[in-house]
Amino acid sequence: MTVALRSQTGRAVVLTTVLGSSLAMLDSTVVNIALPRIGEDLGASVADLQWVVSGYTLTLASLILLAGALGDRLGRRRVFVWGTVWFTVASAVCALAPNVELLIAARVVQGVGAALLTPGSLALLSATIDSDDRGAAIGLWSGLGGVASAVGPFLGGWLVEIASWRAVFWLNVPLAAAVVWVAVRHVPESRDPDAHGRLDLPGTGLGVVALAALTYGLIAGVTVPVVVGIVAFAAFVVTERRSANPLVPPALFRSRVFTAANLVTAVVYAALGGVFFLLVLQLQLVAGYSPIAAGVATLPITVLMLVLSSRAGRWAQHHGARLPMTVGPLVGAVGLLLMRRIGPDAPYLTVVLPAVVVFGLGLSALVAPLTGAVLGSVSTDRAGIASGVNNAVARTAQLLAVAALPGLAGITDYADATVFDSGFRVAMLICAGLMIVGAVIAAALMPTTKPAVEHPDSIACQPHCDMSAPALSPELDSAHGDR
Repeated sequence: MTVALRSQTGRAVVLTTVLGSSLAMLDSTVVNIALPRIGEDLGASVADLQWVVSGYTLTLASLILLAGALGDRLGRRRVFVWGTVWFTVASAVCALAPNVELLIAARVVQGVGAALLTPGSLALLSATIDSDDRGAAIGLWSGLGGVASAVGPFLGGWLVEIASWRAVFWLNVPLAAAVVWVAVRHVPESRDPDAHGRLDLPGTGLGVVALAALTYGLIAGVTVPVVVGIVAFAAFVVTERRSANPLVPPALFRSRVFTAANLVTAVVYAALGGVFFLLVLQLQLVAGYSPIAAGVATLPITVLMLVLSSRAGRWAQHHGARLPMTVGPLVGAVGLLLMRRIGPDAPYLTVVLPAVVVFGLGLSALVAPLTGAVLGSVSTDRAGIASGVNNAVARTAQLLAVAALPGLAGITDYADATVFDSGFRVAMLICAGLMIVGAVIAAALMPTTKPAVEHPDSIACQPHCDMSAPALSPELDSAHGDR
């Protein structure tokens, strides 16, 4: 049974899904800003800080598709509530952690909760709201989520300054309590009546092993785990090809557009993972910005995306995604090269602002057309799993970039501003190179003709609406894993 958007239930569903997706999103953005204070308070190394970010993303990326399938079978509201409670308990443990080891362990557990609640957000909205109101509901969900994304850096920096980094995690508790209360009292349950077959547990297990081994090997600079991760990933591909109910249906990649869009996603979101991990550290450790100033410094990126992404999506819907998917990464690469000018005592108006504005313009041109290309490459009944796979690709790319980039750039000690500054400049060169590779892939593989977009109403609010983790939330999460 569906309800009107203006009904009490309809408003409750929008409120619940916006707050739920904002939980996972805010946690990503504000934790990045808190990293220098975490390192100082707990005596953490660069590798420890990488794990504070990567531990969360690891379990989220590994389990998000399985969680979507669980929601379809067991009840989307039920799994959503489970995930919210799980996420909240883990957040409290993070806030109380006496050492960095326990903090990392709690972040890993927190990522499991995020994986359970994230897919249910858009799935609950789509399953509950009348089809006539669904476009407006998705627009509200996207817009309000964008506001949360814009507020996140400011709120995180403010909490770190007036209280401590622990307040960043305590913030989740009242928000989550409100989500659970509204969901249990006012949101109806829904399931996918066509969901059947066994869950792909072997594929999930291999995916977890592959990502965990690769992440550990890249952070520690050890070869054996990397080899184990590559072998596990190869076994994952074989398993998915043979599975009757695969997490990642191989048939999706028969579409040239879907394959090309996911290749672009992989390299571009690897760059984004590195940028949003390192930029707020550079601003605080080298440029001398306070946590709140560092958080606000990146706000123009989110504002530009809120204003321009829907326009780029509409343009791509009528003219094709190839041009914006080519130009966007190139403009973004210019912004990253400008970020190399950010050094000690860098003034905001003449150094930082031009870099983030140019970078934001590039992302605004890219994100919505990329999402539209993913959705337009499959039939309507496969849009859920297509966006879920694309979301998982984006998060995996961010995870591996955060694990690998500091070592590749020579960032061995965040406490040494000179070493960090030098490594940041190298890292921005690497990230700019990744953006250029994304542009080349789009130019070479994306068709020149206009795609047949199946879900035009959701172009501006699919997985790329959220790049928190570090992912911005333009990262909003929408992988509901329809099966």
